[in-house]
Amino acid sequence: MTHLYNAHCIVLTHSVFSQIRVVVEEGLNQLPYSECTVTTPTGHKYDGVKFEKGNCGVSIMRSGEAMEQGLRDCCRSIRIVYNAKFPLDINRRKVLLMYPILTKYGSSCQVWITNRLNTVLTPPQDKEFRSLSLIESTVSLMVVSIIQEFPEITILTTEVYPVAPTHFGQRYFGTD
Repeated sequence: MTHLYNAHCIVLTHSVFSQIRVVVEEGLNQLPYSECTVTTPTGHKYDGVKFEKGNCGVSIMRSGEAMEQGLRDCCRSIRIVYNAKFPLDINRRKVLLMYPILTKYGSSCQVWITNRLNTVLTPPQDKEFRSLSLIESTVSLMVVSIIQEFPEITILTTEVYPVAPTHFGQRYFGTD
């Protein structure tokens, strides 16, 4: 993650996308699954697991898009929606909220999350939501207010640091 903080780094490298994949995989590990048996190409039976129906990834625009490919790589069949287009049955789904950097200044994102979840969740089912991020600031007012509003939400991150970089979206989209 060092190069993400480096002022001279222009392009995101493979390591950032590897970290995205790690946090996405952990989010998927926490989703419900059931046991199943499949037949291998050699005709043998294999006991494995498959995801339950109703999982959903929500990409919080704009930088949340950076996490979509990691989710698709791990789970091709998962539904991915954008922040303004929650499915009508969101109350029945297990949701992965994707936003790479939760900083002290993420108030607009926090307001959106709070308002949107309060609108669609009746009654609130915050335990069914997992927030996935790369870096969270230790002084993040956004994280504190999300936890206060939704105490059972699970927040997964790869790093907690006093000052999170605020330029992730610009680097991802090449608009520095």
